Amino acid sequence: MQPTLNFQEILSAEKQLAGVSHQTPVLTSRTLNQRAGCEVWLKCENLQRMGAFKFRGAYNRISRLTEEQKRRGVIAFSSGNHAQATALAAGLLGVPAVLCMPMDAPGVKVDATREYGAEVIFYDRFKEDREEVATRTATDRSLTLIPPYDHPHIMAGAGTAALELLREVPDLDSVIAPVGGGGLLSGTSVAAKGVRPQICVFGVEPETADDTRRSLQAGKRIAIPAPHTLADGLRVTIPGEATFPVIQQHAEKIVTVSEREIRAALRFALFRMKLVVEPSGAVPLAALLFRRLPRNLRRIGVIISGGNIDPSVLAEISQGE
Repeated sequence: MQPTLNFQEILSAEKQLAGVSHQTPVLTSRTLNQRAGCEVWLKCENLQRMGAFKFRGAYNRISRLTEEQKRRGVIAFSSGNHAQATALAAGLLGVPAVLCMPMDAPGVKVDATREYGAEVIFYDRFKEDREEVATRTATDRSLTLIPPYDHPHIMAGAGTAALELLREVPDLDSVIAPVGGGGLLSGTSVAAKGVRPQICVFGVEPETADDTRRSLQAGKRIAIPAPHTLADGLRVTIPGEATFPVIQQHAEKIVTVSEREIRAALRFALFRMKLVVEPSGAVPLAALLFRRLPRNLRRIGVIISGGNIDPSVLAEISQGE
């Protein structure tokens, strides 16, 4: 399959989001630089509207629907952040929204989705296919499906975070981002190489959820069993059909980190940088702290994808367990 995203679409998404999304801060830390052995810049999408980069893609997609599609409403399937992003973006645009969420989604994300005005329906991630449930509901109720990552508008919106990062810090050697379905990494890779063609782009996955790493090694999309990982936003079983060829073309490599390392990165962010980061957002930080990237990279940008951490996980992390 040919790549489905180009740099002009990233620039178009930037215009669509102007004055709506936050231009999130870029932070540095001397302690992090010492631990990582390089200079690091964190693009803090945990401070984005609804607490994650997902708002960028959801708004970019929903804002481009026809008036008839907007009137009928939208539906999305998500473990949490895309649900909140879709609910918020739809609310801002006056569009009814239905969200299909797993029964074990963090309660804080379910509550926030409802607070944004959306209807929530649940499915069992270990027995049901979320896309089938959402597609069936979309057909029954004449709703437009807003996928969490597998659409050029979603990917382009996600890529605007890297675009902002490189405009603020233009001489980076590398940009790294977490990988779930691949929307963020695909958008990041196209945006980064559109600004700086020689830059290296890496994705990071939990060891237990390494479907993209395996897929790149095999040269085709590989499915894995439903993974168990603290990084709930990365519990994807197969890379996206639209995102995977973009990652194949533009990303250098996927590296993995352990559950212990993810917890250590969460504690580092909380206690050393005073940042509340969700486990999925801490995955690339873990790759830096435990030096999973090539040692020749000296200036690295990191997309901290979100900050919507479950309170029980935050309590565990804060107690050092």
